[in-house]
Amino acid sequence: MEASFVLTTMALGLSSKKASSRNVAVERRNLITVCRFSVKTLLEKYTAEPIDDSSEEFVNFAAILEQILSHRFKGPVSWFSSDGQRGFWDYIRLACNKVPNNCVSSIENMENISTARAKGRAWIRVALMEKRMSEYITTALRDTRTTRRFYDSGAIMLREEATVLTGMLIGLSAIDFSFCLKGEVLDGKTPVVIDYTPYLKFTQSYDYLTDEEERHSAESSTSEDNSPEHPYLPLVTDEDSWYSKWHKMEQKFRIVYAQKGYLEELVRLRESQLKDLEAENRRLQLQLEEAAAQNQREKRELEGVILELQEQLTGLIPGDHAPLAQGSKELTTPLVNQWPSLGTLNGAEGVSNPKLYRRHSFMSTERLSAEASLSSDSQRLGEGKQDEEPWGPIGSSEPN
Repeated sequence: MEASFVLTTMALGLSSKKASSRNVAVERRNLITVCRFSVKTLLEKYTAEPIDDSSEEFVNFAAILEQILSHRFKGPVSWFSSDGQRGFWDYIRLACNKVPNNCVSSIENMENISTARAKGRAWIRVALMEKRMSEYITTALRDTRTTRRFYDSGAIMLREEATVLTGMLIGLSAIDFSFCLKGEVLDGKTPVVIDYTPYLKFTQSYDYLTDEEERHSAESSTSEDNSPEHPYLPLVTDEDSWYSKWHKMEQKFRIVYAQKGYLEELVRLRESQLKDLEAENRRLQLQLEEAAAQNQREKRELEGVILELQEQLTGLIPGDHAPLAQGSKELTTPLVNQWPSLGTLNGAEGVSNPKLYRRHSFMSTERLSAEASLSSDSQRLGEGKQDEEPWGPIGSSEPN
């Protein structure tokens, strides 16, 4: 009895889990499909004029995108949110922080926007005005660790539908958006509601099916229409099928054409930027060459100045090989009245006799005393010679 009850409980749990997974898959498919229809509507109506908050199509698209980013989001409360409510803005703030020149910090610093939901709505509008919504979503999806941290299993952001979403958002770069980031739209208190009424005319579209599945679906619907069991199903003729395919191809062509125009404009912009950079590079190269030539000229001038100064110093300072006779003659000359005067220093003698200005012209006290004794002896011998006395050796005693 207990075993059968356990088996029944397990079977019910498995069936409920399968039903839940099917419901999640249906939610994903419905959101992606209605997002595709919304993007098509925007491209059809607003390719030639800007879009603002007064457009019903944009309001519906913003609601759809917000529902996609909030699909299977983890937890209603966050400790790091300012208002306690956890929204997709907390995920965008971390995952899109690596986008170059991003708008995350600008939205964080807005004074009139405080809640996470309002910041998320402001980010959607700013990203559309920057024409970088696809770039933001692509960068966020690359951070798989952060994405798994914020979303439960089965979320659109964790499945292959996210790649389809980024492809659809590229076409919005061909539209000019203009929004005012103030007002009740960004208060974050009013929940968003998707209006499915404008997209009821797209019920015959099979964008999410392959050609084989589409053919099988058309054949099965045709056979069921002929049976009396399903009298309420409409008859799908070949003409309707071909018209549906033509309409679908036309919509794809419009999207591709809009993307082509955007990419061509982007290429022209990059080419102009490249030309400007090349011109700047050539200008800097010429400045570098001119600076190198000026450096060489200054170097040669400085080398010439150094050589000229060396020649002048060589002419001013005498050589160390002075004649011994001249040196001995200068040593035996009395030093009395031989010091140059101020006029001599300023005259030509100071120039012609540079020895007067050498460092070694200032003698020590011992040498000065020896020179003084030599001078006194010379004077005494000169007086003795005048008295017709014979000269004697220096330092000898007087004659008896």
